[in-house]
Amino acid sequence: MALFHRATITPSKEEIVAAHLGAPIDPVGAFRFDDPDGRVGMETFLVRTGEDGVLHQVPLTYRDEPLAGAPEGALLSEMEHSVLGRRWVYDGLHDPVYALMLAAVTMTGQGEALGMAVYEGRWYIAPTNVRIAGGGWTLERVPVDGFELVSREDDVAVLRNDRFELTLFRRPSAGPRPPIALTATWAGQADPVVLAEVRER
Repeated sequence: MALFHRATITPSKEEIVAAHLGAPIDPVGAFRFDDPDGRVGMETFLVRTGEDGVLHQVPLTYRDEPLAGAPEGALLSEMEHSVLGRRWVYDGLHDPVYALMLAAVTMTGQGEALGMAVYEGRWYIAPTNVRIAGGGWTLERVPVDGFELVSREDDVAVLRNDRFELTLFRRPSAGPRPPIALTATWAGQADPVVLAEVRER
């Protein structure tokens, strides 16, 4: 479960994404993953840029302290959250917790984190217009940790562990669904967009 807060955030998430892409953005939506340890926030933004509306996938992680061993360029910004305090915002491609959960959801189809918020003493669902779907693996237990970023281009990023190759499409598009994949749909986008793919090495 992702717990949402009524908060002021400086700079805003949209400002961080736009600065990372180096262009003004038109947000499409976002989705979250759950951290098994409950500490790292993970949010993937789908945004469009340019006159032709190129779609970008931008994964961010939010941490309450700097990520040890993070490579140069992984830290995108520091952010002040009026409820949680200072947060360190990372490119999710460099965060091992994000890579773990991206692989897990892509392979199993467990889905996104359920967003919840408390308002005046009652629980509310915090909906998102993006719907993701993963799956394609068997019920066998498989390792989804140990992924490292091995290549990064404008269109794709590739991560590997000792058994699998995980491809994240940085400029995703609709197309045939790979055997093990993560896809997304949203209002006005009925054809699933392929966000990520896993292959056994």
